[in-house]
Amino acid sequence: MSDLATVYLSIGNSDDKLTQARWSEFHALVTAYVRNRAHKVHGSWASIPTDPWQNACIAFEMDPAEIPFLKSELRDLAAVFDQDSIAWAPAQATEFVGPGEVLPA
Repeated sequence: MSDLATVYLSIGNSDDKLTQARWSEFHALVTAYVRNRAHKVHGSWASIPTDPWQNACIAFEMDPAEIPFLKSELRDLAAVFDQDSIAWAPAQATEFVGPGEVLPA
C-alpha cells in the first residue's frame, strides 16, 4: 500500500499534570489506540526515565481514511487526561539517504 500516511505522534508530561501512574496509563492508551488503527508501527520511543521531562513518540503508517477516527479518539484521551494537546506530525516527504550519494558543493 503506497497510499498510506506516515505520522509521528508525540505526547508529553513536562508540566507534571499527570502522576507517574496516570502518565503510564495515558501512554499505554495512546499507544494502544495508534496500534489499533495503524497499518504498521515503525517505532515507539520514550524519554529516559531519569530525565526531568516525560515525553514519548510513536511513528506509524495508516490508511488516510482512518485519520479522522484516530484523531477523534486522541482528542477524547487528551480531555480525559487533562492534556492541552497531542502532537500530530505527518511526514509530507520522506527522503532516504544512502551511501555513495554525492553532496552538493
